[in-house]
Amino acid sequence: MNDNYIDEFLNHIELDRSYSQNTIASYKNDLKKFQDYISGKSLLKVEPKDIENFILALNDLAPSTLSHNLSALRSFYNYFCRLEKISYNPCDSIVQPKLGTHLPTYLTVDEIDKLLNIDIKTPFDARNKAILELMYATGLRISEVISLEFSNVDYDECIVRIMGKGSKERIVPINDYALNALKNYTDNYRQALMIKQANNYLFLNNHGTKMTRQGIFKMLKKLCKEKGINKEISPHTLRHTFATHLLQNGADLRVIQELLGHSDISTTQIYTHLSNEKIKHDYFEFHPRK
Repeated sequence: MNDNYIDEFLNHIELDRSYSQNTIASYKNDLKKFQDYISGKSLLKVEPKDIENFILALNDLAPSTLSHNLSALRSFYNYFCRLEKISYNPCDSIVQPKLGTHLPTYLTVDEIDKLLNIDIKTPFDARNKAILELMYATGLRISEVISLEFSNVDYDECIVRIMGKGSKERIVPINDYALNALKNYTDNYRQALMIKQANNYLFLNNHGTKMTRQGIFKMLKKLCKEKGINKEISPHTLRHTFATHLLQNGADLRVIQELLGHSDISTTQIYTHLSNEKIKHDYFEFHPRK
């Protein structure tokens, strides 16, 4: 029966809330973990003590992981509270783990120039340059990049239309560097990657199908190693870099919020911390009496 409750909740967040498949899979994993922990007890009959003990059992995990597990449980029980299948949310009395302020990694302008300086000799070179130029130019999430189709890019208006989290559409401008890299890839190289049936996805892998997160992550890691960029980075680092460079060059935080597709300005405010760190660094490096 517990599996039915989980499935009902997952159907709700997919169909009614339009959560992404990655988020749904994450919620499912967290809920199954708790289901295994309570060992046969009904999910709708747990008490706050069960939640507390579960969180304690995970205490060796990072605070962010604990917080994610608790958030999944809180959302699950809120749903069944609204349906009046339970009288209260057993997570309400549980204190959310404190998260330290973690400043995201970003690349400097010099590092970006190195990364994007790709000598195009193969269709994969052209594709990789188009992907990275686009990500740095727009700040798109990796999930948004791999889902892009031809219809999303308007070359005349120099924009890309994105269906982001919660099925919210946003429009992001694209600069000439990214547009030229995209056009070169699609006009001259993409067809060489089409080894299976035709599809409308912009970026194809060596099987002729849609790129994956893992594929782009590996490509980025390999390029960074080749170019001597010694930072722990992921595709999301390019999103951080996009926002940080905009802020450092005077862009308004609200504009950056809109471009990134953040629903809450507080999410975007992390980049002000990055900007402040840069100010402190430059002060102590360049002040005569440092």
